Amino acid sequence: MEEERAREAAAAEEARRAEEAAARAKVEAEAGRTLAQGLDKTRNQGFMARLNGLFGQQRQVDESVLAELEEILFTADIGVRTANHLVEVAREKLKRNELKDPERIKGLIRDEVARICDLPVPRSLEGGGPPHVVMVVGVNGAGKTTTIGKLAAKLTSEGKKVVLAAGDTFRAAATEQLDVWAERAQAQLVKGAEGGDPSAVIFEAVKKAKEEGADVLIADTAGRLHTKAPLMEELKKVKRVMDKALPGAPHEVLLVLDSTNGQNAIQQAKQFHEAVGVSAIALTKLDGTAKGGVVIGICDELKLPVVWVGVGEKVADLRRFEPREFVRALFD
Repeated sequence: MEEERAREAAAAEEARRAEEAAARAKVEAEAGRTLAQGLDKTRNQGFMARLNGLFGQQRQVDESVLAELEEILFTADIGVRTANHLVEVAREKLKRNELKDPERIKGLIRDEVARICDLPVPRSLEGGGPPHVVMVVGVNGAGKTTTIGKLAAKLTSEGKKVVLAAGDTFRAAATEQLDVWAERAQAQLVKGAEGGDPSAVIFEAVKKAKEEGADVLIADTAGRLHTKAPLMEELKKVKRVMDKALPGAPHEVLLVLDSTNGQNAIQQAKQFHEAVGVSAIALTKLDGTAKGGVVIGICDELKLPVVWVGVGEKVADLRRFEPREFVRALFD
């Protein structure tokens, strides 16, 4: 009898490993888009197209050139503060007679953008725990649930044990969507009743993750309007419950922003950061907008690192953000 149970357990374990291997193979087989491809619209239709037009002019750099530079940057989605800063950097170089032609401005702006975006990046999805607890926040429609699903698929493909918490109890479709992703990623999902207390669901998820020896717990939360104080207070409550369930949790607060929102995304980031202390940002839908300059504004104004960028529909299209790659994709 014991031998039969042992054989069944061994067979079950072998089947589980086969499923994990298949999931990893599926993720690895999905060829993702490059960041350069994801920034096509920003480079060819957005502010970079106008900047490249300015850089290519054969004329002496003077205040009229800087005025044109200022107008281009102010209409971009990098933010007023960042635009002012870049123009002033160029103006100082002009005063020192170090700008001979517009092409020199390109190198100057490129270097300054590289410096702005080169922030210390947290070790996303690792470090705390186990389990390493990630609280995911953002407004409705930003792509939180899809981002969570893609992160889970990436982690399980690396052999990590992942638990997902369906903390968005107000939108039935969110739980259903997360259920599909959990099955696809071979991750466990903890969910509650529709309209239930999200804090209770997340408390149970932390408990489950500890019991199961999970490497990572990723908790979804309901989409919030960053301008609605009561909703933001509820997020603070969820964060306190996480710490109660596992002291020190969440180890990471990941804010998901829709890059098509441009300047509004920066305002969202400010409000969420004030409420729950954002540690990292995931920018979605970068391939569908000419507003990729929002990356620069977020890094400059908030000093918050962009860790993930979404440049397509596939799992592989959720890419780790690399500042140098971003600068090359924009300017080279």
